[in-house]
Amino acid sequence: MLLHLYDRSVLKHPVITLVLITLIIAFSGLFLSRFKLDISGDSLVLEHDKDLEFYRTINARYGTDDYLIITYSPHGDLFSRETLADLKQLHDDLAAIDRVESVVSILNVPLLESPPLSLGDMTEELLTLLHPDTDFELAQKELQNSPLYRNRLVGEDGSTTALQVIFKHDTTYISLRDARDHLREKQLDAPLTKEEQQELGQLSSRFKKYSSQLTEQEARDIATIRTLLDQHRHQAELHLGGVPMIISDMIGFIRHDIRVFGLGAILIMLALLFLIFRHPRWVFLPVLTAIATGFVTVGFLGLVEWRVTVVSSNFLSLLLIFSLSLTIHLIVRYLELRHDQPEADQHQLLLETIKDKTAPCFYTVLTTIVAFGSLVVCDIRPVIDFGWIMVIGLLIAFFFTFTLFPAILVLLPPSPLTEQKDRTETITRFFSRFIDRHPKSVVTITLMVICFSLIGVTRLSVDNRFIDYFKKDTEIFQGMYLIDTKLGGTTPLDIIIDPPENFFAQDATEDEEEEPFGDAFGLDTETDGGFTATSYWFNAFMLKKIDRIHNYLDSLDETGKVLSLSTTLNLLKKVNDNKIMDNFFMAVLYKNLPQEVKESMIAPYLSDDGNQLRFTLRVYETNTTLHRDDLIKTIRTHLTTTLGLEDDQVKLTGMVVLFNNLLQSLYRSQVLTLGAVFLAILLMFIVVFRSFWVALIGIVPNIMSATLVLGLMGVFGIPMDIMTITIAAISIGIAVDDTIHYVHRFAEEVQLDGDFKGAMFRSHATIGRAMFYTSITITIGFSILTLSSFVPTIYFGLLTAFAMTAALVANMTILPLMLVKFRPYNVK
Repeated sequence: MLLHLYDRSVLKHPVITLVLITLIIAFSGLFLSRFKLDISGDSLVLEHDKDLEFYRTINARYGTDDYLIITYSPHGDLFSRETLADLKQLHDDLAAIDRVESVVSILNVPLLESPPLSLGDMTEELLTLLHPDTDFELAQKELQNSPLYRNRLVGEDGSTTALQVIFKHDTTYISLRDARDHLREKQLDAPLTKEEQQELGQLSSRFKKYSSQLTEQEARDIATIRTLLDQHRHQAELHLGGVPMIISDMIGFIRHDIRVFGLGAILIMLALLFLIFRHPRWVFLPVLTAIATGFVTVGFLGLVEWRVTVVSSNFLSLLLIFSLSLTIHLIVRYLELRHDQPEADQHQLLLETIKDKTAPCFYTVLTTIVAFGSLVVCDIRPVIDFGWIMVIGLLIAFFFTFTLFPAILVLLPPSPLTEQKDRTETITRFFSRFIDRHPKSVVTITLMVICFSLIGVTRLSVDNRFIDYFKKDTEIFQGMYLIDTKLGGTTPLDIIIDPPENFFAQDATEDEEEEPFGDAFGLDTETDGGFTATSYWFNAFMLKKIDRIHNYLDSLDETGKVLSLSTTLNLLKKVNDNKIMDNFFMAVLYKNLPQEVKESMIAPYLSDDGNQLRFTLRVYETNTTLHRDDLIKTIRTHLTTTLGLEDDQVKLTGMVVLFNNLLQSLYRSQVLTLGAVFLAILLMFIVVFRSFWVALIGIVPNIMSATLVLGLMGVFGIPMDIMTITIAAISIGIAVDDTIHYVHRFAEEVQLDGDFKGAMFRSHATIGRAMFYTSITITIGFSILTLSSFVPTIYFGLLTAFAMTAALVANMTILPLMLVKFRPYNVK
C-alpha cells in the first residue's frame, strides 16, 4: 500500500517531485541570513543553575567580570617616557570608543605613597602616575610593590602592564534576559497562562535578536581594538584577553569550521565516491542530496531562530555524512540488482531498491534519532539543542534520500554494467573467514576490549583547564597564558561571606543607653561616621579574621592575585603610621575617604551596609594540577572548619564555579544519556527485529563501540567536555546504522537455506560492502575536524572517526559471531 503510494507520487511523477523539492529549498534559502551562532557565556553554563542567579546578583552589586584585558609588554623600559607616551595614546584611543565606559591602567589609578599621604591629604585630589606633583621614582616602586597593583596592573618583573577595558552597562540586554528568565523559572513550578506563554515567546524572540545585535557590536568593537593594538606593536608586544574576546574569537572559529569543514566534507565525499563507484552519477547525486539536507536544515534553524552553539556547531558535518550513508546503501543495493537483473528497466530497479532498503533505512534513522534524542535528558541547554537539531536534520535527510535522489535517478537510464574488481569484498571476506576459523580469538579479543573499556571508563575525568581548549598559536591561548603567568591568574573566583544569622536577630536596642563613640568627634552614627558601629565587618574586631581569610586564599597554589578589604585596609594603615587601627580611626578614615577611593578600594570588597565581604581572586589556568571541584570544596571546608565560619555564611561564585557546575553535570548527564539511549535502542530493536534475543544480540556492538570510545578517553586522559559528552550518543547512532543493516540482511539470507554460516558469508559480501563504504567515508570525513583551532572540535573529530571504525569492526565480528552461535531465528 505505502510502496504503491510512493511509486505513484515519486517514481512515476519525478518532475513534479523535483519541482516541489526545489520550492522547499528556495523557501529555506529565504531564512539563511537569520541563521545565527550563540557562543555567549550564558550558553556555556547550566540554564537553571542557582549559582548562576547568585552570580548575576553579585555582579550587579559589585561590578561585572565581563571586561577586556590588554597586556602591554614594551620592548624597552615600561616606565620610560617613550613607553608611557605610547601607553597614554593607546589608553586615550581605547577610552574614545563609544561603548567603552572606562579604561583602568597604571596611568589613572590613585597613588597613596608617591609621596606618602596623610589622612588629611586624602581629602584632596589624589595623585596619578602622570600628575606633575607625583614623585616618579616612588610611583614606579608603588605600582610594582603595592598589593593593589602588583600582579594586577604590573607584573612582578616590571616588564608587563595591563589595561582593563570596561564596557558600558547594557540595561536593555539585562532587563530582557531577566524578564525572560523570570518566566522560565515560573514555568518550572507551574504552567504559564496563555498571556504569559505569549509574553515568554515575545521576550525570547526579542532577547535573541538583541543579543545577536550586541554580539555583532562587540565583535566590531573588538576588531576596532585590535586595529588600535596593531598601531602600537612597534613599541610593545600586545595581547588581548577577557570573556568578550574569547566569545568573539570562538564565534570566528566556529564560523570557520562550519564553512571549511562543510566544504571539506563535500570534497572528501566527492573524492571517496569517485574512488568507490567510478561513475559521475554515484558521485554527484549523493552529494547533491547531502547538500540539500544541510541547506534546508540551516534554513529551518534560521526560520525558527534556533541559535547554534559551540556544542551543536558540527551538526552540518554530521548531517552531510549521515545523508551520504543513507544514499550509499541505496546505491549498493541498486548496483546489486542491476547486476542480478540486467534486463530490468530503471523504474523497476529503483522500485525494488526502495522496497528492500526503506525498512532498514527508516529503522536506522529512527534509532539514530533515539540516540541523539537521548541528549535531551541532560540539563545542559546546548547539548539538549544539539540533540533536537540532529533529530530534525535526520528526518530531513531521510526525506531527501527517498525523494530527491530517486526522483533524479529515475529520469536517467540504468547505469552501465561494468565488471570491476572490488577490493572491498576482499576486506569483508577476511572478516567472515576470520570469524569462521578463529571464533575463540574473536571472543578473547572482545573480552580484552571490554576490560580495556571498563578500566578507561573508571578513569574518565572532567577536571580540564579552559586554556587547553585552544591551540598554542591562537591569541586566546597566548593572552590567557601571559595574563596567567605575569598578571596573577585568569579565571575569576569570588568568595562572598555574610554575617552569621544571629547578627541580624540581635536586639536593636541592646546598646541604646551607650553613647556612640563617634558622637564625641562629630561622627553621625546613622551615616558614614557610625559605619563601624553598624557594620559587621568594617571594625577593628574583624580585621584579624579578614586577614586570616585573605592570607589563606593567597596561600593556595591554584590562586593568583587575591584582592579584598584586607588589601585596602593594610594599605590605608600606612596613613596611620602602621599603627593598629581601632574603631575610632576606622570611623574617621571611612568618613574622610574621598568617594573616588571608596569606589575603587572599598566598594568592590564590601557591601554598602558593611555586612557582606567579597574576596575576589583569579585562578591559574596554567596550573597543571588544577581541579576546580577539589579547589572549591577545599576552600569551603577550610573556611567553615579551620576558620570557624558557619556554612551558610560562605558562598563561592564566579566563572570558576559556573564552569565547574557545568563540568560536574557532565558525569550525571553522561550516565543519564547512556542509560536512556541503551534502553531506548533495546526497545527499538525489539520492535524492529521482532525478537528479544536478536535485539539483545544487536545491542552488544553498540555498547562496545560507545564504551570503547569512553574507555579510550579515560586511558589517554582526554577530559569530558560539552562536546565530547555527545560522543557516546554519536557512537551508538553510528553503530545502530551498521547493526540494523547487517541484521536485516542476515535475516533475509538465513531464511533462504537455513545456513547460518552461509548467511554470514553472503551478508559480509553484500551489505558488508555498504557498511565499509559508509564507515570509511565517515571516518575520513570527521578526520578533517583535526584542522580546527578549537581543541574540543579536534577531539570530537578524532573520537567520532574512531567510533565509526570501532562500530564497523564490532558489527563485522562479534555481531555475526553471536548470530551464528546463538541461532536466534526460526528457519524453515
